[in-house]
Amino acid sequence: MDADLPPELTLLDVEYIAIERDARDLADGLTEARAAWRAHPGSWSVAECIDHLATANWIYLAAFEPSAARARASGRRRRGPARPGLIGGWFVRSLEPPVKMKMKNPKKITPRTSPPFADAMAAFLASQQEVRRFLRTYAGIDLAGVGFPNPFIPGVRFSLATGLHVIAAHDRRHLWQAWNVRRAAEERAA
Repeated sequence: MDADLPPELTLLDVEYIAIERDARDLADGLTEARAAWRAHPGSWSVAECIDHLATANWIYLAAFEPSAARARASGRRRRGPARPGLIGGWFVRSLEPPVKMKMKNPKKITPRTSPPFADAMAAFLASQQEVRRFLRTYAGIDLAGVGFPNPFIPGVRFSLATGLHVIAAHDRRHLWQAWNVRRAAEERAA
């Protein structure tokens, strides 16, 4: 955590830390074989859930960076709390577990088939560190007022604040899914 972050960004940073801890707990004692297990054909394994998150996080970050850098270069300073707007807030809430509404996953973030779990986890943890770095680097800009093109929904722009909250909610959603897969694999093995 960074003591210089505004209160709502400190809370968001705490969420990212909790997500990382949850992912590490998920991985604790998980073998490659168990991480690759699927409940049924077409469903995702734990490794695929984590691979999906890593890929999504990196793509979001790549979409954030140009808008954030331009805003900082042009002096677009923070005006208020970095919170999603009305529509962005609805979208963030729709991602939170427990999953009530299934969504079709965009093709560009479809996980690799049976990725090595250690590789997927390393990529995810690196993406989390990069999200936290982005948060600290751009905390002083108008995150709620600066938009970026959504890399998954053509023609839609979100505020950077919305995007940061989307990452957290999306991470929680698929970690919840991964925990369910792990529990099912353990019950099956017992």
